[in-house]
Amino acid sequence: SYYRPGDVLASRLELSRAGLHRPTRAGISGSAQEGADSIVLADQYEDDVFGEEEILYAGHGGRDPKTGRQATDQDLNDRNRALLRSQETGLPVRVLRKVPEGYRYEGLYQVVGSSFEPGRSGFRVWLFRLVPVQ
Repeated sequence: SYYRPGDVLASRLELSRAGLHRPTRAGISGSAQEGADSIVLADQYEDDVFGEEEILYAGHGGRDPKTGRQATDQDLNDRNRALLRSQETGLPVRVLRKVPEGYRYEGLYQVVGSSFEPGRSGFRVWLFRLVPVQ
């Protein structure tokens, strides 16, 4: 089936079954070899910013499982490598965002920049800049 920006699915399991975002936990889907195919913004990382013109997406890792806050620097793990690979290839990434009703498909975005810098907590995070595909 075909999904359009604005479509909402009720749960992470539904996203996975629909093939929009396969992992039921992780926020980044894809591989270091092929790049990311989708990401979910779920208010888990304090450095995520969802703007009208662009998204700043904090990479994976370094969070304390109990508090949810950054507790260490992120490393260049396979999930972060997947987004770096998407930046290299220019291939689009599906973006999904947690909303009160579930998860909304925001559309296709391109990774146009990345940096490794201190986030709000002071620990270094991978920040990826994404813009809508025109």
